[in-house]
Amino acid sequence: MTVSRRWLLAALLAGAATPALPDAPLTSPRPPRRGFIEPPPDADSLIARASLGGAVAFAVADAATGELLEARNAALRLPPASTAKAITALYALETLGADFRFATRLLATGPVRDGIVQGDLVLSGAGDPTLSTDALGDMAAKLHASGVRGVTGRYIADASALPAVPLIDPEQPAHVGYNPALSGLNLNFNRVHFEWRRAKTGWSVTMDARAERFVPQVAMARMEVVTRDLPIYTYAGDQGSDSWTVASSALGKAGSRWLPVRHPETYTAEVFQTLARAQGITLPDAQIVRVRPEGTSLVEWQSQPLREILRDMLKFSTNITAEAVGLAASGAPSLGQSAAAMSAWVNGRFGLSTAFQDHSGLGGGSLVSARDMVTALLAAEREGLGLREILKRTDLVDPGGARTRRPPIAVAAKTGTLNFVSGLAGIARAEGGRDLVFAIYCADRARRSALPMDARERPPGGSEWLGRARGLQRALIERWAALPA
Repeated sequence: MTVSRRWLLAALLAGAATPALPDAPLTSPRPPRRGFIEPPPDADSLIARASLGGAVAFAVADAATGELLEARNAALRLPPASTAKAITALYALETLGADFRFATRLLATGPVRDGIVQGDLVLSGAGDPTLSTDALGDMAAKLHASGVRGVTGRYIADASALPAVPLIDPEQPAHVGYNPALSGLNLNFNRVHFEWRRAKTGWSVTMDARAERFVPQVAMARMEVVTRDLPIYTYAGDQGSDSWTVASSALGKAGSRWLPVRHPETYTAEVFQTLARAQGITLPDAQIVRVRPEGTSLVEWQSQPLREILRDMLKFSTNITAEAVGLAASGAPSLGQSAAAMSAWVNGRFGLSTAFQDHSGLGGGSLVSARDMVTALLAAEREGLGLREILKRTDLVDPGGARTRRPPIAVAAKTGTLNFVSGLAGIARAEGGRDLVFAIYCADRARRSALPMDARERPPGGSEWLGRARGLQRALIERWAALPA
């Protein structure tokens, strides 16, 4: 996922010319007779052709009537991967409300006299997963405009809004950017930008918190280039710092990548201190607290409304967003307890039997059946909960992009990808306006569990397996769209 982003639905539905869809051409090599549409292949044939191993489960229902049209292993619970974010979105919308905003504040514990805060300055987080360096830069500018130039007391970073989570899933490689830490202060999706260039001797490396307008260097995250072949990266954490090494053999002349931040409150506090200094505001090094101090608000930064945050989460599959909004919705003291609270909510709300271990689907221990996902999506449609409006939308066209056999199938859905796990859940509008609610899960859990840690970022055979899974999902949607109403 760039920012480690999961594959978007557009990649799934891009057509037969895309290498990721080797099985997508489903039409006869002979042109069909005018007015004739070839009947769709049966589901068993499509599954056999995909040759995925493991388990394939799906369910599809008529959105208007709720009638189950076709199913296979519909009660089998499999890892939902990022399709879990659809449930998280429903949970957050109902619990927090579509207009909820995260508010990050600068508080003063005493009055401001002659530009100096007579007490402490507090950077107080709300757990905003979308807070960026640019937003902190604007907050620093507003603080300067208010006349503040320094403090008599401490500079405090308040991370109490959310529990400290060192990483989302311990079964992921240490260096992948889609598995960061979380806290009440998050920044840049809790990733730091590592860049390297070949120098006369060795490499020149930088670690920064770049955004669109500001690119401050970061001291709390450090990188050392080490002469070795494997492992490519190693990580060691200390009190508020992240220490990395990278294998020299893996570096070319120049390059960059995002790495996860394990101490996000320290990261955020340092970046704001740097940006404040650029505005002529002198602050001491931050002290991290997890109990919010009382104070007068000097500057406030508000996020976009929750509905827009969730729209981007579902489009780009940002794991930290799912975890932050899930934790904010539950108010639980740990990620595990928060996931259990969401499971209890969705099971009670819709009569399901899900089991989530997080809010993003990154952990392979979450379990959802195709039947339960379809039940939740049907209820969201029936009750007008607004999920369809924020799901990623794509038109499924004929292979190669030529719309010769039929009009395109409009799909609003959430994808999900883990190693040897692929899911797709959403709503497809077939010709004639019939809406189909579906969930498709493919998982070879034995192959997934056999992967050693150093093979989990790019497992051998993983991309080919994923291409076949996506081709199967496309073919099933085409089949269902062609079924008589």
